[in-house]
Parts: sequence; C-alpha cells; structure tokens
Amino acid sequence: MIAAAVLGACVVALLVAFSGEKAEAVFPGKNGRIAYKASDGIIYTINPINPTGGVKTKVRRGEHPAYSPDATKIAYTASDGNDAEIYTVEVAGGRPLQVTDNVSDDFHPAYSPDGRRIAYSCSDGHDLEICTIMATGGNSFHLTNNDKLDFGPSYSPSGKRIAYSGLTRTDWEVFTIDARGRGGRFNVTKNGTYDYYPDYSPNGTKIAYAAKDTRDEDTEIRKIKVTGGRPFPLTNNNEEDLDPAYSPDGKRIAYTHYSEPDRPDEAAAIYKIAADGGRGVLVTANNGTGALDPSWGSRP
Repeated sequence: MIAAAVLGACVVALLVAFSGEKAEAVFPGKNGRIAYKASDGIIYTINPINPTGGVKTKVRRGEHPAYSPDATKIAYTASDGNDAEIYTVEVAGGRPLQVTDNVSDDFHPAYSPDGRRIAYSCSDGHDLEICTIMATGGNSFHLTNNDKLDFGPSYSPSGKRIAYSGLTRTDWEVFTIDARGRGGRFNVTKNGTYDYYPDYSPNGTKIAYAAKDTRDEDTEIRKIKVTGGRPFPLTNNNEEDLDPAYSPDGKRIAYTHYSEPDRPDEAAAIYKIAADGGRGVLVTANNGTGALDPSWGSRP
C-alpha cells in the first residue's frame, strides 16, 4: 500500500494534471446541453444528441463547470489574479458573479437542488475541505474539517446529503455527509481502489464515480448504491475514464475519456454511456480542442 503522504501527493498531482475536475450534481428533468472545459481553457456547451454536427457554444474562460438545476447558470472556477475562486454566470452571457472571495483556492462547485447554495472544495492552507456557501456569496460553512484531503462534492437530489472523495489511511474513498454537517460521514466505497469524483443519480439511489485500480493502473467509471455494497463497472478499457456526470433523466452518464494519459487535456474527449453500462459514445467530435469535466444540464 502507498503511504498516506504519498497518496496525498499523487492526488494533488492528479488534481493539477486533470485540472481538478469535480463531479457536478444534476437533478431530474429533460436532458439538455453538456458543459465542459476545453484544453484551450474555455468553458463550452454542446448538444450531446448530434456530436458530429453539433456546434459548441462558448461560455467564458474557466474550469470545473457546473450547471444550475434550472440550467440558466453555470458555476465555475477561475483565478481572480491571486488565487482560484468560485463564480457563476448566466448561460446566455453577461457579467460573472464572484461567489467566494478569500486568500485561498476554491474549486469544484456543485449546486444544491434548489439552486440556493453551492458546495465546493476549499483550501484551508493545509489541505482541501468541503465547504458550502450561498450561490449569491456570503459567509462559507466548513462541512468537513480534518487533516485529510476532501474534494469533489455532489449534492443528493434531496439536498440533504453531499457526496465527496476523502483520503483514508490507505486509499481514497467516496463518502457522504449531512449537508448541514450533522453527524459523521458514511463510507460508501470500501475497497482497495482509489475512488474519486462522485455524482448522485437523479433518483438519489446510486452514485457514479471514477475508480483507479492499482493492479492495472487505469481509471474506470463505476456506480454503487448510496448505501454501499458491490460496485458495478460501467467502463472497462486500458485508458483513463473520469468525471462521471449523470444526465438529468438518469438514463446516461457523461464522462471524460483520456486516450493519451501523458497528454490529458489535448487528448481528452467527452463520452456518454448508458447508466446500466454498454459502449461509450463520443460526444465532442471534431471540435478542435480536448474536452473534459462534463456537467449535464437540464432542458429549460
């Protein structure tokens, strides 16, 4: 087993290499567009129905895009010149709203089901924790507070719990915790893999996540019941699959596929797969840049 300190360094490197993607919450509804970050540093949206003929729409520069429940806004991460902060912007354009404003880095925003709050990965100067804040800004609330790395939050459709990735003594696991910080955390995955970027299904019964198996060194998409148990594999190849994001109707999952792990951004593309498994289908074809970190919005 890799020591916790080494594991922490590995995942910090992974966060940098893969732009720190986070799994975004999506909620029951009709399937709309997919937002993603391109390798040119711009957030775009695309219609996933017709990838080869689909036209990408530019939103603005940033990363970690997360659709609001009504699909009218996108939360994202961007630098304010000093550190990384959380912003929101209307999908149709306009002036961004800065949500967080502090001297530390904030990443991976995820909207609550009512759109009023945003969960995100917040740096306390030592490690990453899970914080929440009103979507219009204000005082933040530390949901976790320990000496481990916690990142990549996803709200449950009820808004009562938040899933995230947390470091243990031996590996990374998916946990859930009460959205108000009441009670302890629940360990959903209990295995020998490194489990990242959880995303709740729209009916709230399952969580999709990326699992890195140390035996074959690649990362695959899996899903598991929120109560734990045996995970179900969705992808199975010798490449890297990360950042699962459920479609609003719960029938499909978008994810990032890295065909060349040594060049993750340029070689990355968004795929979709049936929520019960099957063959991955390319979404971001012929778009000129790599695509990663999907968020599947609803159709207004």
